[in-house]
Amino acid sequence: MFERFTAGARATVVVSQDAARFLGHRHIGTEHLLLGLVRQPDEVAARVLTGAGVSHAGVIAAIERIEQEPVSDLAEKDKAALRTIGIDLDAVRAAVEESFGPGVLDHGPRSEMDTGPWWRRRQRQEQRRQGAPRGHIPFTPRAKKVLELSLREALKLKCDYIGTEHILLGMLREGQGLAARILTEEGVELPELRQAVLAELQRAA
Repeated sequence: MFERFTAGARATVVVSQDAARFLGHRHIGTEHLLLGLVRQPDEVAARVLTGAGVSHAGVIAAIERIEQEPVSDLAEKDKAALRTIGIDLDAVRAAVEESFGPGVLDHGPRSEMDTGPWWRRRQRQEQRRQGAPRGHIPFTPRAKKVLELSLREALKLKCDYIGTEHILLGMLREGQGLAARILTEEGVELPELRQAVLAELQRAA
């Protein structure tokens, strides 16, 4: 599939890896692909995203804001999902505290760098031990799905290449990743953004 990527699409993937490394992440998610897209100013996807008010700095700020969400806000959705399959996290917590003592699952005092979700705190601790991520950084399943959908979008439009516009269309079609959430929270209507990409392609044809 990657042999079909245009230079801009290849650069998007490279920049997304650099963005993940810059943020200290050990994965490339849809949010990193979004950062890669907005950093290609001469490409279709970047023109459409910029026209919709999306910027590199804005996406970075959104990622950092999401990372700082309180654990309780994120956990409520997980609790509700687990309850649907018969797992009550509050009951599990009570059982653990009964066996090992009250507050055993609570964290002690933390430095300013250790605030935010538990997974982010653990990630920062690991980074301090090992330094910034090096070498290959894997794609998340959602990011892989976006790239797969970019091929489908290219085929659907009868293109023999995969450009940044197809990656963006794949991202919008996937619609569940962090990139889609960021776009939505920035006030972007995903169906309208899709139409803007298609309109831009028609103008370029």
